[in-house]
Amino acid sequence: MRRKKKLTTRRFVWLAGCKHLIVKRGDVYFADLSPVVGSEQGGVRPVLVIQNNIGNRFSPTVIIAAITAQIQKAKLPTHVEIDAKSYGFDRDSVILLEQIRTIDKQRLTDKITHLDDEMMVRVNEALNISLGLIDF
Repeated sequence: MRRKKKLTTRRFVWLAGCKHLIVKRGDVYFADLSPVVGSEQGGVRPVLVIQNNIGNRFSPTVIIAAITAQIQKAKLPTHVEIDAKSYGFDRDSVILLEQIRTIDKQRLTDKITHLDDEMMVRVNEALNISLGLIDF
């Protein structure tokens, strides 16, 4: 007979705390994406929340896209440039919509900003290309 795992106080407190974490589609947070394998984006870096708000409200995980300050990377149709001055970044950056993944909300730390509707239209277009939802 398998023994049931006892929930620790720490885990229970975290779960209760997670329910109050307000994460919205379009928010940009710092997240620790390590460990990684191969060409995955890693380390502590900004990430864009691309998951819908129903999932954000009820799930302990969140779907994100990595953001890099390496703006000299190849310009792809899945890249969306961010002007540092407009969004409170230290440097101009690029959202990598080909580098999307699901992470636990525990990986999210400080909120940086929220992207406006105009920028999210560009994100949606790049995301559609990345996921093959439109012909390109």
